[in-house]
Amino acid sequence: MEDGQIVRLYFARDERAIAETAGKYSAYCHSIAYRILENHSDSEEVVNDTFLGAWNSIPPTKPISLPAYLGKISRRLALNKWRCGRTQKRGAGEAALALEELEGCISWGDSAEAALEGKELSESVSRFVKALDQTEGRIFVLRYWHLYSIREIAHKYHFSESKVKSMLSRTRGKLQKHLKKEGVL
Repeated sequence: MEDGQIVRLYFARDERAIAETAGKYSAYCHSIAYRILENHSDSEEVVNDTFLGAWNSIPPTKPISLPAYLGKISRRLALNKWRCGRTQKRGAGEAALALEELEGCISWGDSAEAALEGKELSESVSRFVKALDQTEGRIFVLRYWHLYSIREIAHKYHFSESKVKSMLSRTRGKLQKHLKKEGVL
C-alpha cells in the first residue's frame, strides 16, 4: 500500500492503518531504535509505541514523508528510553559516543526555555545539514541521526576511520560556527 493511502486510513481512523504501517515500516523503525538501545526487546517496545504515537498524532498532523515521520517518533522514543536506562547504569553504546561528540556544539538543557530553544536549534541544524555537500551531509546524518559507528561509516564510504573522524570533527566545527552565526548558541 502506498504511503498516501496509509495516511488516509489514519485520517479515516481505520485501524488497518496500524497494520499497514507495521507491515511496511516495522523493520525500519526497529533498526532506528536498535542503533540507540542495542536491545531487541526494548526496540520492539519502541516500535509498538511508534505506531501508537502515529495513531495519536495523525490526524491532525499530515506527514509529508511517512517514513521520516515514523523515524522521528522512533528516534525520540528510543532516546527517551536510552536516557532512562542510562540513569539506571545500563550500557551507553554508540548513542552516548555520538551525543558526547556533539556536546561541544550543542547544549542539552532540560528547562522549558531550553525546549523552546530546541525547536530553533533543530531548524538551524536542519538548514546547516542541507547546506553541506552530499557526502559530508550524509556522513553527518549517519553518525548523529542514525547513530552509525565510525567503523560502519568508514566501511560504507570506503574511507579510513581516521578520515571519517576528521570529516566529522571539521563538520562539528562548521556546525558550531553556523549556530553562533544564527544566534542559536
